[in-house]
Amino acid sequence: MFLDHPTITATNSMTEPDRIERLTRVYGYVMALADASGNAAFVEKFTQLHDHKGTLIVFWNLAPTDAERDYFARAWASKIGDGSTSVEHEI
Repeated sequence: MFLDHPTITATNSMTEPDRIERLTRVYGYVMALADASGNAAFVEKFTQLHDHKGTLIVFWNLAPTDAERDYFARAWASKIGDGSTSVEHEI
């Protein structure tokens, strides 16, 4: 079991708590994609998810692969995410 989950934050989270809930769903979505792909080390590569006014920002401690970036793009563009392609990656 992995216990060091990423930090989940959002701009205006105090007045818009649904942003945190959305990020939690996105986190679950990307973890399922990684698990289905057999990517067990994925969860250890990123440290934070942040919603900045509809832009998902993913903070990494190790450079992601294109497939790993795609996990977030797919989740954020889905109905459980923001429905947009606005995803940024910070290493």
